Amino acid sequence: MIEQRLPAEFTNMATEYFVPLADHIAQCHLQQQQTQVVGINGAQGTGKSTLSELLKRLLHARQIECVVLSIDDLYLTHAQRADLARDIHPLLQTRGVPGTHDLALGLSLLDTLKAADTHSRIHIPRFDKAQDDRRPLTDWQLHAGRVDVIILEGWCVGARPASLAGAPINALEQQHDADGRWRAFVEQQLQAYQHLFRHIDLLVMLKAPSMDSIREWRWLQEEKLKEEKLKEEKPREDRHAAAPDTIMDKAELRRFIMHYERLTRMMWETLPQHADVLFELDDAHNIAAASYRHRCNTTP
Repeated sequence: MIEQRLPAEFTNMATEYFVPLADHIAQCHLQQQQTQVVGINGAQGTGKSTLSELLKRLLHARQIECVVLSIDDLYLTHAQRADLARDIHPLLQTRGVPGTHDLALGLSLLDTLKAADTHSRIHIPRFDKAQDDRRPLTDWQLHAGRVDVIILEGWCVGARPASLAGAPINALEQQHDADGRWRAFVEQQLQAYQHLFRHIDLLVMLKAPSMDSIREWRWLQEEKLKEEKLKEEKPREDRHAAAPDTIMDKAELRRFIMHYERLTRMMWETLPQHADVLFELDDAHNIAAASYRHRCNTTP
């Protein structure tokens, strides 16, 4: 059983909430008889990637072909963001906010995945967060065959158009965007992201309880990223000897999260009422409440 491959503390939550979600997605696919796009929204560290991979396995066990696409893997390259930083605003060098993703790549990829058949061979982009750059094509994942369900996961997936104006809410905005120019650009770009989000048939939201929880959970991710980078470099020391170490310390991470804070808070206010499935997390990272808004007339 798939539960046997999960950490012990995660098994009960998966059985109670995520297995029924997989059944719900499967039913939606069977009723619609076309490729379904499932959006998974959640702030940093909420468990989007873990949930996405679990759903992929659960759906595969139900003979449903699933591809997971992270919006993080659609980030513009480091060089492209450097151009944005020079031409529009210095804060756009930092990946994350709307305007720092390759929207055209995402739209093209969704169209290609939806049209896939048994003979298709589709490369899925990958982004290296430790190097802060897109991986070369040779490192992209190759999907072969049809696609029944596409999971699009990311911190701002499904975010609706919103005004990001107003007084600065953190030190980053106060020191580097007091005039709101960066936020105005992000707001404008979020409008364009609706072309991507309109593909979503079922939106799942993992709602964090507070910014403090996000900072704590995201730090745990950074520690894991550091461990993975060290493992990767050991057998290939020559290749990576000159590579910059972009793993963040706690101060850098706190500043990094400030880039996301305004839109995260905005999504907490607006997105729960629009999400088809809402999982509200507590401080211990457990699901405190769950609710469904049905779109395919099934019982989860």
